[in-house]
Amino acid sequence: MTVHGIHTIDTGFVRPRFDAAYLIVENGRGAFVDCGTNFAVPRMLDALRQAGLTADDVDWLILTHVHLDHAGGAGALMAQLPHARLAVHPRGARHMIDPAQLWAGASAVYGEAVMEQTYGRLQPVPSERVVEAPDNHVIDLAGRSLRCLDTPGHAKHHLCLYDERSNRCFSGDTFGLSYREFDTANGPFVIPTTSPVQFDPEALHASLRRLVALQPEAIHLTHYGAVDQVEKLADDLHRRIDAMVALARSAGELPDRQARLMEALTDLYAEHAAAHGWAGSRATLCELLGMDIELNAQGLLVWLDRQARH
Repeated sequence: MTVHGIHTIDTGFVRPRFDAAYLIVENGRGAFVDCGTNFAVPRMLDALRQAGLTADDVDWLILTHVHLDHAGGAGALMAQLPHARLAVHPRGARHMIDPAQLWAGASAVYGEAVMEQTYGRLQPVPSERVVEAPDNHVIDLAGRSLRCLDTPGHAKHHLCLYDERSNRCFSGDTFGLSYREFDTANGPFVIPTTSPVQFDPEALHASLRRLVALQPEAIHLTHYGAVDQVEKLADDLHRRIDAMVALARSAGELPDRQARLMEALTDLYAEHAAAHGWAGSRATLCELLGMDIELNAQGLLVWLDRQARH
């Protein structure tokens, strides 16, 4: 269902309904918000066709941040969009113009072969097509104002997009993860994403408060789709950020702290999901959240170590 000219695109990353990008259409012109990996480019172009647009009709690709599940395909997609410019947080712009450092950092963790298989080789975006979008920068889409908000906490190079026409936000990872498999009669279930390496709980709390202050009708998450009940979900996120930080502190300097923290996070999410009315098994929860639990644990421990050094 398309509301306010906003189209949800499943990028096909990991599994169905895991990683979304969006197409905003206004007066025959289009703007993409995030783009998934290189392998999502055909899906992005197909979404244009389904919306009655061509590649010539796209004015913008707007990135919430430069993590590869959101921005890995930016260079390849931009090569297909002759008139588009790419808007990105000022801290992320250099990584789009020259993705070598981004690639090297991720390859050091995962290995070149896995990177090629998972994301495809990153392609640069010509510098003259990259627009830095600082706080409150307004992007004009055929008269429709899209305001960029500096929203650190998940990453220092994170922005959220406020669409004044629809009174909706595009939150990237700032407003957490909410997979549709966890929906119940009580609505969506949400958890924070604290993945490496720039998680900052106080900044994330502040960014959440900023989004709620806009009183948006709904928030569009990359993982996955639109959610309403914005104030309730924000309260859930605030509580879970604090609970996750407390679990990280408890893991402390234990030699097996990563494994212990992952187990503790699994317990926390299982308890909260059950309280939300979700009747799935622990095995199903681990299947749906396993990657996120591992990344959240890693990010929390990176943050904990950074705190210890200061």
